[in-house]
Amino acid sequence: MQLEVDQDLCISCGSCVNICPEVFDWDSEEKAYSFLDEIPENLKDHIYEAIESCPTGAIYEN
Repeated sequence: MQLEVDQDLCISCGSCVNICPEVFDWDSEEKAYSFLDEIPENLKDHIYEAIESCPTGAIYEN
């Protein structure tokens, strides 16, 4: 599983970073991004929670 965060849709609400800091962080423009190339199995429940919590739908599987 690979994730992308659409930078045009990200409003920097922080829900994904708060839910799963093992995968998401802030870039230099204060937009969220996924810093792992492959998401470990044990984090997938957190990832789906982060995807569902994004108010703009900016997070998606690639």
